[in-house]
Amino acid sequence: MKHTKIKDLLTGTNTLQEVNVKGWVRTFRNNQFVALNDGSTINNIQCVVDFENTPDEILKRITTGAAVSITGTLVESKGSGQNVEIQANKVEILGDSDPEKYPMQPKKHSLEFLRDNAHLRIRTNMFGAIMRVRSTLSFAVHQYFQEKGFAYVNTPIITGSDAEGAGEMFQVTSLPLDGSAPRNEDGSINYKEDFFGKHTNLTVSGQLEGETYAMALGQIYTFGPTFRAENSNTSRHLAEFWMIEPEVAFNDLDANMDLAEDFIKYVIKYTLDKCGDDLKFLEQRLLDEEKSKPAAERSEMSLLEKLNFVLENNFKRVSYTEAIDILKASKPNKNKKFQYLIEEWGADLQSEHERFLVEKHFKCPVILFDYPAKIKAFYMRLNEDGKTVRAMDILFPGIGEIVGGSQREERYDVLVEKMQALGIDEKELYWYLDTRRFGSATHSGFGLGFERLVLFVTGMTNIRDVIPFPRTPQNAEF
Repeated sequence: MKHTKIKDLLTGTNTLQEVNVKGWVRTFRNNQFVALNDGSTINNIQCVVDFENTPDEILKRITTGAAVSITGTLVESKGSGQNVEIQANKVEILGDSDPEKYPMQPKKHSLEFLRDNAHLRIRTNMFGAIMRVRSTLSFAVHQYFQEKGFAYVNTPIITGSDAEGAGEMFQVTSLPLDGSAPRNEDGSINYKEDFFGKHTNLTVSGQLEGETYAMALGQIYTFGPTFRAENSNTSRHLAEFWMIEPEVAFNDLDANMDLAEDFIKYVIKYTLDKCGDDLKFLEQRLLDEEKSKPAAERSEMSLLEKLNFVLENNFKRVSYTEAIDILKASKPNKNKKFQYLIEEWGADLQSEHERFLVEKHFKCPVILFDYPAKIKAFYMRLNEDGKTVRAMDILFPGIGEIVGGSQREERYDVLVEKMQALGIDEKELYWYLDTRRFGSATHSGFGLGFERLVLFVTGMTNIRDVIPFPRTPQNAEF
């Protein structure tokens, strides 16, 4: 008999029919009531076992974590908490779970404990909900761009260029690491003997390659893994994460900001519509967590209120210069409460400044634009003032920066001048410069760190809890 997903049974109306379900036991009470979950929904289905007519050896093996197949009649539930239940007439144990050793027992576990058991934490309600939301958001990303006529482009994971100029990259090599790698006359490693014949790394961004495709296909997006060898052991950083990067020919900065705002609202709305039960559960988790915090530290809005707030409000657009004036005059700055005090124009904004602007001053999502050229990447278009660039960042409550983007520098001579000033090898990026030599045009794009979006939508506070297997300094488990 073909098994039915629990989600379909709970939302269907076909009672008094024989059904088969397969899943993992969450709890088994009174030798009679099995709470079963198969991952299709956060909700369990209750299966009532006829313990008097079920062999003891079977009953003993119905333990938390065990995989079972249950066949029986779907009936209206007599108990509270569920509309239907299964009156079981056959229970088959598919996979045993030793209750003395299974770590995911039905009790509250710390997030740190769950991170140490990342291969099993998905069996908890919280991580089931988070990962279903992540999956839905991922689908919404593709659906949005496909509906808008964007082409999906797979940019290289192994690359010879550093798009950000940050230098914090993971090196890729097939050369031996025992000191026997071939050397040049000056003693440096001879990368011409390496697999790719040159120095290569894991990508930090698909943007530069994406630009080349936008200048032929018109509008493209990438959605793939990116890597930073940044030794940041914080709740906001990962060494491996996923990036969404659209690039659009003929879009200026204003059109770029419009696209980013419309995109974010679309994927949040889609997820609200599709993941109601999971988001309600995550909202309650957040409310329970906040009860232990001082009143001043609690969120002013619940999770669902916060998500709807983003949908219902236009993002406030503010120039970097105006933001600096606001921050300089702010109470936290004057009273020296900021860890990084804002003293002059040109300062690189930190998360505390971004969150102040969003959460305290404007009280809505904020798009900052026209940043100082000195604190932004080489490829951003220089403004007529010669000191700012057509950059934009979107700031969200609780997160800070969630999107970074810009109008790209389309003028060949200006781009070359900026690269020379930063010591970026023109020969290495000849292919990128070719897009400015042959049919250059205004174009723009942005990058959105997918995990930060998942953080915001789920209400989680640590980025390690919204990716299946987090990669962080000194940690590459699983």
